[in-house]
Amino acid sequence: MDIIAKETNGKSYKTFKYTYEGSDVLSFAYDDHQEITWERYGETVPPNGSINLKRKADSIANDKPLFGFFLDGSRHTYKVDDIAYKNKVYPVIAGQVGVSCCQRIDKVMHSYEFDRRLAIALPKVASQSDWNKKVFFANLCKKLNEESYLETIGIQFTDVIPYATKVDEFDRIEGKGIAVIQDLMIQREVAMVTKLVAEHKINNRRYLLKDGSLEYRVDHLRNDREKRQFQKNFSFVVGVSKSFNPENCKDKKGKNNSNMIADLPLYHRTPVSMYSSPRLEGMRYAVWYLRIRDKRYTTNTFDGILKIEKILVTDEQIHNGLETEEVDLISANIINERNPVCYGADSRWANHLYPVYVTECFAKSKYLSDTMFLNLF
Repeated sequence: MDIIAKETNGKSYKTFKYTYEGSDVLSFAYDDHQEITWERYGETVPPNGSINLKRKADSIANDKPLFGFFLDGSRHTYKVDDIAYKNKVYPVIAGQVGVSCCQRIDKVMHSYEFDRRLAIALPKVASQSDWNKKVFFANLCKKLNEESYLETIGIQFTDVIPYATKVDEFDRIEGKGIAVIQDLMIQREVAMVTKLVAEHKINNRRYLLKDGSLEYRVDHLRNDREKRQFQKNFSFVVGVSKSFNPENCKDKKGKNNSNMIADLPLYHRTPVSMYSSPRLEGMRYAVWYLRIRDKRYTTNTFDGILKIEKILVTDEQIHNGLETEEVDLISANIINERNPVCYGADSRWANHLYPVYVTECFAKSKYLSDTMFLNLF
């Protein structure tokens, strides 16, 4: 913090440091986002009601699983100090970002790759000049990493990121810092998918199952060609959210039908809906819900129900929706992933798929302890 204060002409207050995870402030309640618009059904043969996929799941139980790769992105964020610029005090937010990828070979999970980022989020006003802020913050990151203590313990920061300081009424400025670290995590997830595609690791016989929503920001893509490439990279990627916003559950008239999802029978899926989002400008994605646990053994309304997402890639898919046969195949394979159960090891066990749980554990094993990370500051 002394280096940051000196290089940015700020005043460090050496305030109390703490982690945001586990506290009741600034938490992200759902794996999915809320800024989506229901459009219409999103499959070629939309059913009138829910579909029982137990028979389909049993018929493919001895086949090679559809999912061969598993991806999980996570982040831990911390308040590490307050710093003053131009008579105003701003929080300094730091974060550990980890994107883990595991591969299953012959029923055994193997680590494939882990992408670690150690980031610091500073207010934009930390750069005194409006010219080329990106270069300024990159140079600041380089300066921090020249500190002898970091070199001794073998740790380097990868990103110093500016955050906007304008906040709406009732918002807290810490949320701006956390948001840019969240965006960094999402960028690294997309980069991992791009790498898997470039290495020809995923295809129509070996899908990637990604923990969480696929509602990625694409406003940085410069033209239709880049957008098409982004879509193509996600041709064989399925997103599974353990927690979702029930306000976004809509029926064919666009009205909320979260009670129908809560009452889904075991191994049933809903019809597929097609959504658009400001984050997916010009693109569409398909969403449906699937129950993998009997509600008799769960405690909360949406326990045992997964939200499944897939980005619509081709013009035909955007016009007609996903092939219903593909939706059933994906759903049946997810049903067959419901065991083993991580009961007792994770509070979200009813909504967990074991390979995703293993991938999360892999990520957690790579994090620095909160105490060690906070002591860097």
